[in-house]
Amino acid sequence: MKGNKLLIAPSLLSADFTRLAEEIAAVERAGADLIHVDVMDGHFVPNITVGPLIVKAARKATKLPLDVHLMIENPDRFIPDFARAGADIITIHVETSKNLDEDIELIKMNGAQPGVVVNPATPVESIFRVLDKVNMVLLMSVSPGFAGQKFMPEVLEKIRKLREKITNSPHLNEGNNMPPDIEVDGGITPETAKLVIKAGANVLVAGSSIFYSKDYAAAIKGLRG
Repeated sequence: MKGNKLLIAPSLLSADFTRLAEEIAAVERAGADLIHVDVMDGHFVPNITVGPLIVKAARKATKLPLDVHLMIENPDRFIPDFARAGADIITIHVETSKNLDEDIELIKMNGAQPGVVVNPATPVESIFRVLDKVNMVLLMSVSPGFAGQKFMPEVLEKIRKLREKITNSPHLNEGNNMPPDIEVDGGITPETAKLVIKAGANVLVAGSSIFYSKDYAAAIKGLRG
């Protein structure tokens, strides 16, 4: 996206859901680039959050791209629903997809950009073979399921490996090809943002550090460094 420039994606997981449209509008005014929506099913992760109806409501509240992260089992069953609801980007976990290539194609067929997610314990090399098929790779820097967790520094090496792989893969950078964005989600603060950017990430998901602050614009600016 946008030439791999640095993008900030506030995570609605930490927003006030009694004022969801207002919260989305506020971070959009504050300089957000994307809106990150965490979808959890209570099976793959020990929590339940939102479904397509909330994505549809969020779509009405903003013109920003909706970055929908499916932390669910059998993502293929629900990809069309989230695409119809207004998801611009749909990211699925390598750990839950039964056929990653088919699921990536399903996302494209439904008009969204595909992305793949890697949990902290999963080797980043597991998704190297699909780098030419996705628009985004999301590296989790916490165990998925809950907001407010501390950043796992071991993810920095995974970011570096992924950035090196992308940089050294000519077919990902030639002609009109756009190399996939590297997104990081979990424990992102102004301090950890500097580390992940230096390692090679260009999309930062931040929930608590934005929505729990008194000044969303200052919080987003602080993440940019």
